[in-house]
Amino acid sequence: MSESFRITLRAMEQFIAVAEELHFHRAAKRLNMSQPPLTMAIRKLEEDIKVTLINRDNRVLGLTDAGKKFLLEARQTLKQAALTVSSTQGIASGQIGKLRLGYVGSALYGRLPDVIHQFRLAHPNIRLELREATTAAQVNDLRNDILDIGVMIPPLTNVNDIQLSEFDRDSLCIAVAKSHPLSQQMDVFLTQLAEEPFILWPMNEGRGFHLRVFKLCAQAGFVPQIAQEAHGMHAVLSLVAVGAGVSIVPKSMRNFRCDRICYYSIEGQDTEFELMIGTLAMSPLAQKFISLAKIAANRE
Repeated sequence: MSESFRITLRAMEQFIAVAEELHFHRAAKRLNMSQPPLTMAIRKLEEDIKVTLINRDNRVLGLTDAGKKFLLEARQTLKQAALTVSSTQGIASGQIGKLRLGYVGSALYGRLPDVIHQFRLAHPNIRLELREATTAAQVNDLRNDILDIGVMIPPLTNVNDIQLSEFDRDSLCIAVAKSHPLSQQMDVFLTQLAEEPFILWPMNEGRGFHLRVFKLCAQAGFVPQIAQEAHGMHAVLSLVAVGAGVSIVPKSMRNFRCDRICYYSIEGQDTEFELMIGTLAMSPLAQKFISLAKIAANRE
């Protein structure tokens, strides 16, 4: 390693004081030290880097050309060191940094947007990265350090390493196109969907949802006829809107403003489910967000 890399920040601070005061006694007083150790420290610095920084030939000290260059670089180095310490402390305390948040699509139509807004108001120096993903993908991303927090839908299996708490509640409802004959009714019952083509998301993108939908249909006496799989809730509803089929979706998706879709509650069956918020490591940033989420959950 080069000798220059052994220079300490303290040595730079001492040199800067001498260079700015151009007087060893005044520089020593500024540094709250006696003059002889300061003089020795500057000599040692010059010996370490094998460069003369201060011209001592005249009665008044002066900087050599190399000394002037070193002064500029030393100031920048101390400034950067201070910034490094400050940003590191900010990250450790959760005052600055980046938080990576994953969520299932329907979460954006519940209380999640409000929590995101409140978090940004309370912590403007924290950059929030949002990523829509399935529950299974979020679990993998949490474990692979791609996400810090996930908003997911149970069932969640083999997740003892993830700290989970309830975040929101939702329920399932029927979605049909306004152009569909069923939309003329005040109420639509599950049994009326037995012969209808269904639009659903792939099983591997939402196993929990799939199981709920199939269980509800089984209780109504039929197996849903899946005409088309679509990736993501918005794709499902877009196909429903044009009459490609019917679907069963989270009730919060009613907030997905589409005047071509009618939504109907499912009566007589348990359609409620919870959304969980989880993290693998409760960092200061994750703790701040989850605390806000819990406040929002307890408020309603």
